[in-house]
Order: sequence, then C-alpha cells, then structure tokens
Amino acid sequence: MKFISYDLGTGGVKASLYDSQLHTIARSFIEYQTFYPGKNRHEQRPGDWWNGIVQSTRLLLKESSVSPDEITAAAVSGHSCVAVPVDHQKQLLTEYVPIWSDTRADSEAASFFQKVDNETWYLTTGCGFPAPCYSIFKLMWCRKNMPETYSKICQVMGSKDFINLKLTGNIFTDFSYASSTGAYNLHTRRMEASYLEAADIEPSFFPEIIPSHDIVGTVTAEAAEETGLSRNTLVVCGGVDNACMALGAVGTENGRIYTSLGSSSWVPVNSEKPILDPVKRPYVFAHIDENKYTSAFSIFAGGSSFRWTRDALCPDFDSRYAYGEMSACAARSPVGSNGIFFNPSLAGGTSQDKSVHIRGAYIGLHLGISRNDMIRAAMEGIALNLRMSVDSLSAQTKIGNEILFCGGGSKSPVWMQIFADVFDKKIIKTSIDQDAAALGAAAICAKAVGLWQDYTPVRTLHQIEKTYMPNPENVPVYSEMLKKFRHICTVLADLGDYLSHS
Repeated sequence: MKFISYDLGTGGVKASLYDSQLHTIARSFIEYQTFYPGKNRHEQRPGDWWNGIVQSTRLLLKESSVSPDEITAAAVSGHSCVAVPVDHQKQLLTEYVPIWSDTRADSEAASFFQKVDNETWYLTTGCGFPAPCYSIFKLMWCRKNMPETYSKICQVMGSKDFINLKLTGNIFTDFSYASSTGAYNLHTRRMEASYLEAADIEPSFFPEIIPSHDIVGTVTAEAAEETGLSRNTLVVCGGVDNACMALGAVGTENGRIYTSLGSSSWVPVNSEKPILDPVKRPYVFAHIDENKYTSAFSIFAGGSSFRWTRDALCPDFDSRYAYGEMSACAARSPVGSNGIFFNPSLAGGTSQDKSVHIRGAYIGLHLGISRNDMIRAAMEGIALNLRMSVDSLSAQTKIGNEILFCGGGSKSPVWMQIFADVFDKKIIKTSIDQDAAALGAAAICAKAVGLWQDYTPVRTLHQIEKTYMPNPENVPVYSEMLKKFRHICTVLADLGDYLSHS
C-alpha cells in the first residue's frame, strides 16, 4: 500500500510518494509561473497546475521504480481562495485564474459590504485576508468584467478540486477549502445563503462539501494515460494548503503552533474553536480534522520576498546554491544589518497591517551598506513581521515556548537563529521540513483507506533534526528593533494609501 500526495502551492507543485508507514520514498518539485498583468492582479494557469501534476507523477514513478498498481490512493493540498470556472461539460472557461493573493475585486467587496455588515461577515466566516482575496468577490469581478465567461459558468472549484476533476471527472470540495470562499459559515459548517444572495451568486456554482478523507473517485483512463497512474488508484478529496500543512506539521492537538516559510509565510495555531478577533482579524480555516480549526496571521510574500531579494541582488549566484550563499552573506553582517530595515510586504498588506496598500521597502539605506547587510535585513524583516503575527496570536490564546518551523527557509541555520532571537523562543526543525502539506495530504489518504483511524500518528513521523535557542545578547537588540519595525509598518501603510490615491 502506497500513497502519492501533491502540495499545489504558489510557486509550484511538490509531489511525494509514501509507503504504508508514511515514510517518503521519493519527492519532486515542478515550478510554475505566476503572472502579474496589472495592479493587484496575480494569476496562474490551471493548465500549468495539471502539467505539474503530470510531470511530477511520472518523475516519481520513474525515480522510485514503484509500479502504478502499488499506489492505493492520491490526495491534493491546494492553495486557497481560487475559483476555477467550468461549463456544463466541465471544461475550463478561462486560461488564467486569479490566485489567493489577487485583490483586484476591491470595488466588488465594497459593494458587498453595503449590504452585509463587515464585522458580522468576518465573525461568521473567519475570512481575515483582505476581502477581495476571497472567491465570491472574484466571481463578482468576473460577472462585471467578463460577462460572457460568467454566463457560461456551471460550477467553480478550488485549485485542488480542479486537479481532482482532471483525475476523476468528478467535482467535490471539502470543508477546509469551502472555508476559503468568503461565504462559508464556520459555525454551521455550510455555505451561508445570505452571503451568496448579497453577492448575487448562484449557490449551485459551489460543489457539494464532503469530508477531506472521502473518496471522490478513481483515476480516469485519460488521466491514467497522462500521469502514468493506475485506473484503480483512489482519489481522496484532500484539503486547502493551510489545513493540510497544519495537519502535517503539528497534527490536531489544540494549542500547537508552527511557522511556515513558504512563498507566503504564516504562523497558525490549532484550536477547537475558531480564534476570531474583529480588530486584528486572524484568518481561520476549517481544519482537516472535523470540528477543529487552524487560525493564523501571515505575510503574503514571505519566501517570495526573499526570492525577490535573490533575483534582484544576487543574479551572479549559482541558482542551485544561491540560498546557501545568501545565508553565508547574512552571517557576515552584524545583528541589525548596520541599521537598515526591510519590510516584506511586496504583495500588499494582510489583516495585521494598517492598510492593504502597504508595499515592501528598504528603510535607512546609506553609503556604508553592503549586499550582505541587505540580505540579512531581508531575513530580519521577514522574522520581525512574523513576530508581530506571534504576538497577535498570543493575545488570543496560550502559546508555548517552542515553535516548529517548516518550509524552504527552515534549511538555513543563520535564518533559524535569527528567528530564535527575534521570537525569543526555542525553534525546532524536524525531518518533515517543507513537506508538511504533502504529509498532511498523505495522512488524509491513510485515513481514507482505513489504515489510520485518526491523525494521532502524525506526531510520531517528526524526527527533531536541530533546535535553536535564543541568544541572550541578541534578544534585547531585536526587541528594540521590533518597536521601530512596527512604526515603519505604520508609515509604509500610510504612504501606500497616499500613493494608491494619488
């Protein structure tokens, strides 16, 4: 019995092949492109997602020499807030779709909140991202700006649900992904009819909601031909990336917290009740485990900001070793990066920012600054921004003195020590690393086929590789920097508002 899982992320698809003990047999990563055709517009091609699934599956099968007949089930973790439209023949209606960070639907959200109280909406849905990120507002934008396309819509689905359609020909979603639509009631666990009515969106657009571990079908002949999978492979419903990563990183235990350093970066915590704050607005998703939630704050461009730093400042570095070289550069710069700050809001503001119009910046540049300083400042700026997230969550729930880190950034010892010093907490890196979402999807497979009765075994799969303790000399330095960083964020938010209206 073997499982294949896919982590459909912002930067690409990570695919992993697991044995019955959920030990990794093989893994792969296929990158795809995000397009930025206009202000606040972030798009991807669903066709690229599918090509990534096809390529990664064939690569895993080839490298592992595992027979397709040995793969019992497959599941997908998918990035959130996507509405992929298909017609009555289940054919894709647009080549490009807005992804989770796209905020073009600003005026549509404003129109919606003329009918619906904004605070009540948040407390019902837990939608703490800027409202235009959510699916219902993107659909309102589509109706206004692409009326011919909108008129042909039969159903809309999330990123991972589109892959399930390509694999099985069937359309379903799960509770965790439904909670990224902007119209899902966390308390009743149903789509909220009054919000769909206010948005003037047909309830039939949204697929039937089923548990993440339910089986949606088997691989079709066409999909088997493309991917190399067996037609007998079961396809499990899967979940939204935030919930799958929460499952793979810290299981289902209440109060467990972790930090993800992926393309976007976030700090979530598990709880039996959604953590809702109408002022700070943590964003909440239904957990993979039923009747639980994962609540978080995030940076829309955490890892993406660091990748931008790589591309802008280090084009001479060998791409295969660039991040390692950047860590070495950062180690040669002192704590505080010789007085400069970096704000990583390159993709706009989140709920913890004063304004969604905030943009990234280097602050305090002078003629004595080196590339080493700018690289370290990027690492420190992302850490300081996420420290603000930790502080906001701490105000709502009890958080322990250690935090698990996962994602690509956790590979850097220099960065992990910066985080330990900035957070003033013990930082743990385990063997799961950046495969937490893929592991979460594989765990869903294990439950779907009856191998697991619950998700308790997830914790046993983590082997601690390294821990980082706060350096008592650096902690007070970063504490003072945090005060300045908060002020910088406020100033940049005000400047962003000014520039957006000038």
